[in-house]
Amino acid sequence: MADWPLISELGPVGALPTAPRLARGFVTVTLSNWGLDDLTDTTELVVSELSANVVRASANPDGSPRYDAEGKLPLLWIRLLSDRVRLLIEVWDTVPPTLGAPVPRHPEPDEESGRGLEIIETLAVDWGWETVLGWAGKKVWAILKIV
Repeated sequence: MADWPLISELGPVGALPTAPRLARGFVTVTLSNWGLDDLTDTTELVVSELSANVVRASANPDGSPRYDAEGKLPLLWIRLLSDRVRLLIEVWDTVPPTLGAPVPRHPEPDEESGRGLEIIETLAVDWGWETVLGWAGKKVWAILKIV
């Protein structure tokens, strides 16, 4: 963490449809406090897409929340880190990778969804996802360049 002197975290947040909106507000406040207002729109879009993916992966086919075997709602955390050259966005969740591993789609022009990871690929210097030893879910990350 020494390479990332600016760190801010949000969570745990229930993986509900309101989570992306809460995440965007967190981004706005954090980047304003860091003097990185120029990155707000792009970061809000990336965080919104990543948190919406968690919400989608956490829902039943009818859109209702899916609870685990213990009756717990899936959770997500958002962490922003910056060294003033790059901004690292991390979205952690408790959704098993088998239910929500991020895979870029290439939707047809008339499809209404499925472009989120393509957008992130376009905006970010790099992005990816990984499982973390001892963590039930996964971490999805993206790096934005500070201009």
